Amino acid sequence: MLEQYSRTAALFGEAAVEKLRKSCVAVFGLGGVGGHVTEALARSGVGRFLLFDNDRVAPSNLNRQMVALHSTVGRYKTDVMSERIADIDPQTRVETHTVFYLPDNADDFDLSECSYIVDAVDTVSAKIEIITRAKRMGIPVISSMGTGNKVCPELLEVTDIYKTSVCPLARVMRRELRQRGVDGLKVVYSREEPKKGIGRIPASCAFVPSAAGLLIAAEVVKDLINTDRSEA
Repeated sequence: MLEQYSRTAALFGEAAVEKLRKSCVAVFGLGGVGGHVTEALARSGVGRFLLFDNDRVAPSNLNRQMVALHSTVGRYKTDVMSERIADIDPQTRVETHTVFYLPDNADDFDLSECSYIVDAVDTVSAKIEIITRAKRMGIPVISSMGTGNKVCPELLEVTDIYKTSVCPLARVMRRELRQRGVDGLKVVYSREEPKKGIGRIPASCAFVPSAAGLLIAAEVVKDLINTDRSEA
């Protein structure tokens, strides 16, 4: 076991670290939530990633996104995150897909070897495709609800989609998933009423998306080390 995972092993045990090293996690969306998910999982020892995002780093990302620095503005988020993971652990395998994942192209990507799937995208049609596909394949999935226009990270929580309230995105997802016969979904969402931003673009801050990402990463790690999916 590499020394860099010794503190993780001290907490969870060496067998848990070995499970994480054998795990493959697909992360859809590398923005304010997904970037923090990915980095936390990489530092926890997850051995393989499939990363999906079609965006380039923009100046407006600098206030909250893990991949956003002045030196990375204009670069694809998948490339920046892949380099960060390689700098954390060069032995970690990373497969990047610089695409806008939607029902029309979902069949182009093989998720069958994934141990876990993280949905951190904003588009409802993409979220539904990611979730329903994961459910059909029997792969654990966790989804991020809305973090824009919110300022209280302490109001985030992990729950089932059908136990959510307040969040407009969660309301839409409950309806759409119910229509598709999805009877449960682990999500991270906020009980905070969204604030009114200025203009049409959702407002965001440094601490709510990042806190949501860390909550998701914690759930993924705990689930992986307590199941045998990673051994498949």
